[in-house]
Amino acid sequence: ADPVAYVYNPLDYAARSHQAYLERFGAAPREVLLVGMNPGPFGMAQTGVPFGDKDMVRDWLGIEAPVGHPAWEHPKRPIQGFDCPRGEVSGQRLWGWARDRFGAAENFFARFFVANYCPLIFLEASGRNRTPDKLPQPERDALFAVCDRALAATIDYFRPRHVLGVGRFAERRVRAVVGEREVRVGMVPHPSPASPKANQGWVPLVEGALAAEGIVLPD
Repeated sequence: ADPVAYVYNPLDYAARSHQAYLERFGAAPREVLLVGMNPGPFGMAQTGVPFGDKDMVRDWLGIEAPVGHPAWEHPKRPIQGFDCPRGEVSGQRLWGWARDRFGAAENFFARFFVANYCPLIFLEASGRNRTPDKLPQPERDALFAVCDRALAATIDYFRPRHVLGVGRFAERRVRAVVGEREVRVGMVPHPSPASPKANQGWVPLVEGALAAEGIVLPD
């Protein structure tokens, strides 16, 4: 309902690249599960991969596949897949840090996995992105009920020692579903350009947060 005018599901129209991400990097168990909020319009919405800046997905993760279109597409937010002319800053920062710290993608994914709490992107008539926490409460509650079950299943599958929300919203949803599971819950700062602190240098923030959780990174 208003103010949302379009809903994209990249697990549908970008299924091939998302499946490639799961098949290549989604083996369990993993030490650390990083949980984002939902796709960005120039990231996972285009490539089907969380924080999916097209260049990082293609050149570092080694994933590229044909991407289709949602049934209803906003003229200001077309899906162009790996031909999208815009990058996603959050994905450039997250995957760029992982590349610089771990080298090969396989080294990072031997310990970490990155998932999103919600796979859907919500667009207003203007083309503005509306995050799930800003939906009207009845819609938000119904959405969270489904996404909570999916997150719980993801945690049970990966059996991580740490589940870290990328940002406060994701951390709150993790805490809501963890229950009595023996995992350590925490947060790393979101790499979004909307965050002044992230714009001043996200790498020291994320590495400090991981160190505070007792997660040792390679030299």
